[in-house]
Amino acid sequence: MGIQHVLAMFGSTVIAALFFSGIGTIIFYVITGGRVPSYVGSSFGFIGVVISATGYNYSPTSGPNDRTDVAAGGILICGLVYGAIGLIVLLVGYDWIEVIMPPVVTGSVVMTIGIHLSTSAFQNATQTSFDGWMAFTTIMLISLISIYAPGMLKRIPILIGMVIAYLINFGVGWSGAGPAIDYTQVYEASWFAAPKFVKPKFEGQAISIIVPVCVVLLAENLGHLKAVGAMAEKPLDKYLGRAILGDAIATVVSAAGGGPGTTTYSENIGVMAVTQIFSTLIFLIAAVIAILLGFIQKFGAAIHTIPEGVFGGLSIILFGLITVSGARIWVENEVDFKDSRNMLVAGIPVVIGAAMQTTLQWGNFQLDGIGLPTYTAILLYQILRGWGNLKNILKRSKSMFKKKKELSV
Repeated sequence: MGIQHVLAMFGSTVIAALFFSGIGTIIFYVITGGRVPSYVGSSFGFIGVVISATGYNYSPTSGPNDRTDVAAGGILICGLVYGAIGLIVLLVGYDWIEVIMPPVVTGSVVMTIGIHLSTSAFQNATQTSFDGWMAFTTIMLISLISIYAPGMLKRIPILIGMVIAYLINFGVGWSGAGPAIDYTQVYEASWFAAPKFVKPKFEGQAISIIVPVCVVLLAENLGHLKAVGAMAEKPLDKYLGRAILGDAIATVVSAAGGGPGTTTYSENIGVMAVTQIFSTLIFLIAAVIAILLGFIQKFGAAIHTIPEGVFGGLSIILFGLITVSGARIWVENEVDFKDSRNMLVAGIPVVIGAAMQTTLQWGNFQLDGIGLPTYTAILLYQILRGWGNLKNILKRSKSMFKKKKELSV
């Protein structure tokens, strides 16, 4: 099971960030007291703002970003701001977040995450006709194993399905009936090497661009927490403050070494949806595996040999399950869709997330297909609820501070 969660986050976590994903997951486990099943890895939310802050122009022939130190500085400050939000939640409770982001909003955010990421998954899975067939094969294998496999095999459908699909792809390539898997990188890579750390550099402009991502991380974290709670049939909302703080500290530690910003991983929520296993111990195992693998260069090279079709098929399953988890939040919280306001708040962000494949920019501030729908859902809900809702927020805020003050006395 631990290996499955490591495999699930390889889509966006390269070998350089593998070490920090393991460290971050252990930090998250300790801060949450082992109560929240989540793997912490590099966040998609930082991609657009990091590119903007560093001026990095990507192309298939471009090398690594040579301004990762500037990005790390902005991410570190973002982590500190995010941690401050976590402390506020711990001190005054999370009710104010529930007022700002009720189930209709969080369900929309969760669904948007799944739908938006599924576009790139589908594109990767269908780059060629052969990739498309391999993606279909992978989807069918994982689906059939998760339903019909006996005993423990039923609990590790992703691992088994990927291995079988990989072997099928290898066999077809070896026979000459399809493209062969290229192992050049594996041969050329050294066996062991320590992760390369980068000292953060603090620039005002980069910080101003990157710090607002903490709002997106907050919505993502709340959405992930609700999604896992819904799947496990165990409310986890009371651990939101700890979850935010754990994620924030993981981000600060990662950025201090030049690593990426972190978040609780959507892909691993998909793994839990398939396996129906929510043990937090599994994530400790996954974290240790990730740390060890972070020192093995050949492993990173081997992961890159997983065919696009196979990995694309896996991603389609995981992001599909995340999308459905958003709908599940609506259903289990009995969101009233006879109310036109709820219809608009639920529908508009999802469509934006599904259709938006470019970034929206205001000056130096950028929003991607996850960030913009998140802001849209939050703002649209408050606007459509009107002045009465604002008074309710202020009233509940005063009540929460009063309650906390009474408890402290």
